[in-house]
Amino acid sequence: MRKGPELVRASNPYAVEDRKRTWQLLLVALVVFFSALGATVATPFEAGAVFGLTGAASIAVGVAVKVLFATLAGLTLIRLFIFYHDYLHGAILTGSKAGKWVMYLVGYWVLSGPSVWKQTHDYHHKHTAKMVGASIGSYPIVTVDMWGVMTPAQRRDYKLVRHPLTMVLGYFTVFILGMCISPFRRNPAQHKDGLYALIGHAALVGGLALAFGPANAFFAGMLPVMVATGLGSYLFYAQHNFPDMAIRGRHEWEYTFAALHSSSMMDMPEWLHWFTGNIGYHHIHHLNHRIPFYRLPEAMAGLPELQNPHRTSWAPSEIRKCLMLKVWDPGQGRMVSYEEASALALAAK
Repeated sequence: MRKGPELVRASNPYAVEDRKRTWQLLLVALVVFFSALGATVATPFEAGAVFGLTGAASIAVGVAVKVLFATLAGLTLIRLFIFYHDYLHGAILTGSKAGKWVMYLVGYWVLSGPSVWKQTHDYHHKHTAKMVGASIGSYPIVTVDMWGVMTPAQRRDYKLVRHPLTMVLGYFTVFILGMCISPFRRNPAQHKDGLYALIGHAALVGGLALAFGPANAFFAGMLPVMVATGLGSYLFYAQHNFPDMAIRGRHEWEYTFAALHSSSMMDMPEWLHWFTGNIGYHHIHHLNHRIPFYRLPEAMAGLPELQNPHRTSWAPSEIRKCLMLKVWDPGQGRMVSYEEASALALAAK
C-alpha cells in the first residue's frame, strides 16, 4: 500500500479542474440559493390562508414555510462556501477574474474574509492533529497532562470553545466573533476584510429590512447564514474530533498519516453530500487539497488506500459520541471526557 509522498503523487491525477464543470455546478448552486431566498421573502406570513386557516394558525404556516425555504438557502450556502474554500486552496477557478469576484462575494456573505480564512485554514492543513500547535484554524485539543496544569480560567475557556452551543451559535461565536471581529482587532491592516464582511452583512440585512420589513430581513438575511454557519461549525468539528481519531506529537507527526487517521469520512445520503460539497470526504481533501470537491468521490473510488477511512455520520448517536470527546490521553491513544481527564491528571501527581 502506498503512503507518504507516493500516495500524494498517486492522487495528483484527480487534482485537475474541469473548468466548464466548475462553472456549471456553481451556476446551479447560485440559482438554487437565490431562488430559495426569493421564495423566503415572497411567502406571505399568512400563507395558511390558502388552506382556509386564519389568525395564528395561518401565520404559523407562513413562518414554517419561510423557515423551510431559509433552511434550503442555508444548506445551499454551505455548498457555495465549499466553492470558496476550494478556490482559496487553488483547486478551482485559478486565474479567473470573474471567479474571484464571485468567490469573494460568497466568502463575505458567509462572514469569512479571504485573509483570515486562508491564513488559518492553510495552517490547519499543515498541522492538523499535531500535538502541540494544531489549534490555529481548528478546535483546540489539550493532553491530560496539559489539562492537569491548566488554571480554572483556562479550563473554562477551553470548555467554552468546544461547547456544543458554541457550534450551534457559530454565526455569532465562530464567524462574527472568531472570523471577523477578533482578527480585525488583532491586525486591522491585514484583516480589514473582516470589517468589510460585517459591514456588508449589516448592509444586506438592513436593506432587506427597509425593502421587505424586519421579519423578512431575519428570515432571508440572517437565518440562512445561521443555518450554514451552525451546521458548518459542527461539521468541521466532527471531521477532526471522532472516536477513532489519532494525534501525534510534533516529532512523530506525518502529513499523510494525519490525513488518513486524523480526518474522518462523514457518511451521509447523496443529497446531503450535494449540499455539503462532498466535504464529508475529508480524509481525501486533507491528503490533497487541490482535488476539486466534485472529484473527491472519484479519487476515493480510484485509490484503494482511501477506501477504508475512519467514519462518522449525522446520526444522533454519532453526534453524541463526537461531542463527548474532550481531552487527548496519549497513554490510551484516545480522547477522554473532562471527568476522565481530571481523574487521570490527579492520579499522575
